[in-house]
Amino acid sequence: MFVSLEGVDGSGKSTQAELLANALGPETLLVREPGGTEAAERIRALLADPSVELDPMAELLLFCAARADLVRQVVGPALKDGRDVVSDRFADSTSAYQGGARGLGVELAERLSDAATGGLEPDLTVLLWIDPESAASRSGGEDRFESQGLEFQVSVANAYEQIAVRNAERIVKVNAEGTPEDVHARVMESVGKRVTSNE
Repeated sequence: MFVSLEGVDGSGKSTQAELLANALGPETLLVREPGGTEAAERIRALLADPSVELDPMAELLLFCAARADLVRQVVGPALKDGRDVVSDRFADSTSAYQGGARGLGVELAERLSDAATGGLEPDLTVLLWIDPESAASRSGGEDRFESQGLEFQVSVANAYEQIAVRNAERIVKVNAEGTPEDVHARVMESVGKRVTSNE
């Protein structure tokens, strides 16, 4: 099973991805986007650097390049070996941030990500849903995206909303308010329902 976790900055994705991977067992592979390979980690550092100015299209293509490397080197082989994979962000992030908030178009971002991954998409995507203002008070980050301000994160949230509606068979919204343990319980309930429905 391939599960991705999505949401605005400060929604708790990284924490919940780690908790989910631990809950699914020691053979579960946990990856983050962008990252997971030497090339993808270098791209991540570039994308996160607030001192670097990037054209939105260049930004989009860098995310897709990192994703292509991660899928071919890490995620694809793990799934082929029958392992569960949990990803802290995947293609929906690119659709929401670059396609939606950056104004390049969700459909374009989806097409490019689809080409980069060879059509691979998660079996289940957990969209951690939280008011962007509440999320901003949690994050306190200084990377290029967290420093964009509340208006940018609201645009990201609106794009995620549209993406979730269009992909309702894959994406489940989970309330991300509360303690990490409370949210983890909701995530596990969503994953359990998906596993049961596939049996």
